Amino acid sequence: MRSDLLPAKVGNVVNTRRNSPQDRVRTSRRPKSAVRRQPKVWALIAATMVLLTGMQTNAGELQEFEERVAHHTVSTSGINIHYAATGEGDTVLFLHGFPDHWLTWWRQMDALSENHHVAAMDLRGFNLSEQPIAPDAYEVDHLIADVEAVINDIGSGPVTLVGHDWGGFVAWHVAMRRPELISRLAIVNIPHPWSVAQALATNPAQEAASQYVDFFRSPGAADAITRDQISSWISDPLYLMRHNAAMDRSEMNAMLNYYRTLYPQRPYHPYDTEPAKITVPTLVIFGAQDPFLLVSGLNDSWNYVAAPLTLAIWPDAGHFAQHDQPERMNRVLQDWLTSN
Repeated sequence: MRSDLLPAKVGNVVNTRRNSPQDRVRTSRRPKSAVRRQPKVWALIAATMVLLTGMQTNAGELQEFEERVAHHTVSTSGINIHYAATGEGDTVLFLHGFPDHWLTWWRQMDALSENHHVAAMDLRGFNLSEQPIAPDAYEVDHLIADVEAVINDIGSGPVTLVGHDWGGFVAWHVAMRRPELISRLAIVNIPHPWSVAQALATNPAQEAASQYVDFFRSPGAADAITRDQISSWISDPLYLMRHNAAMDRSEMNAMLNYYRTLYPQRPYHPYDTEPAKITVPTLVIFGAQDPFLLVSGLNDSWNYVAAPLTLAIWPDAGHFAQHDQPERMNRVLQDWLTSN
């Protein structure tokens, strides 16, 4: 692990409705400009593959889990959002990132369902949730409303909200703007959004690591990206089969709208507003080998949280920490939920 990417202060921190068959990942002829940018993008994605140390899925365990979950659809502003749930107790709600879907959390849901009601959404644009094409349909207000609709549909009061990647981005914003919806916040591999903006503006390494976003925003990206490419980070054949099916149900242009609408725009600069402080216990789990969002972005995380903050930095995990080390993730979440 590169020592220059470690946050300087880490040691001081305290602790249902399917979309139409036409919604497919597009594979038409690729624009030349998009092709030129692809090697660096997919080299970065391939770099995550060597870090995958998670267990291979047991077919019986996964099938038993899938049979236990109940599937639900809730409508918010005319958009149908899918979520799956099982277990009883206080609710833990999981939000996935790109490119992924609700089942990415199955090991965590399975482990926590012994003592909790667990649920996982398909974010809008993915899998069994509706997939509007307009970029403004992915503004943060809409995404917060989706989460609120699921929480209200569950009907159990404030939830523990867990998010990875873009799901983590949404979770940070829910915690800032609708704190009454949640009792705890857990984030996997995405710094606070204000920290991301700061890192892009001031850290050349983070700016370089984010060059793939320029490709994702390019007009030809949706046609240039193949399903195999967005599945290349998965080493588990049973999960890969399900992930491929979910990506086949997903519209690439819809998924890429997260980057078009929400990622900071060039020229990068720090945000000139002060965010609302996080007021619930917060856990940040971060695989330090993430090639996309550098661990140095966690510096000053404590400035955004006015509640107990725990940073768990794993030197031997990458961007998809819940897949790299699922049992470790389960233990950390269980211990943290018990102590907070």
